[in-house]
Amino acid sequence: HVQLVESGGGSVQAGGSLRLSCAASTDTYSKWCMGWFRQVPGKDREGVATLRTSSGATNYARSVKDRFIISWDNAKKTLSLQMHSLQPEDTGVYYCAAGFLLGVASLSPSRYDNWGQGTQVTVS
Repeated sequence: HVQLVESGGGSVQAGGSLRLSCAASTDTYSKWCMGWFRQVPGKDREGVATLRTSSGATNYARSVKDRFIISWDNAKKTLSLQMHSLQPEDTGVYYCAAGFLLGVASLSPSRYDNWGQGTQVTVS
């Protein structure tokens, strides 16, 4: 069983910054795509940022591009999401996910089959 454990969520005022981390339990992820997704009550889960761990190639949702930075530390087996200029619409539960995908690291949650428990981000 592969585990992903998120940390770093919290509450912040609009314009502030937060950093999320996701610790992976196995280095199998070094050949996979990983990403951050978020969900608010009543809405579908949406892709925020993803990357291919072998190349570092990234993919961002238009709403977060130029504000969020996703990164993977292979030595620490940790996925991070640095979030700047946070806005109330960024509020939600943020999930870390991993999956074996070919090509571009998709932002579609259905392409990923390993999920963390989620961490709450609240921007007011």
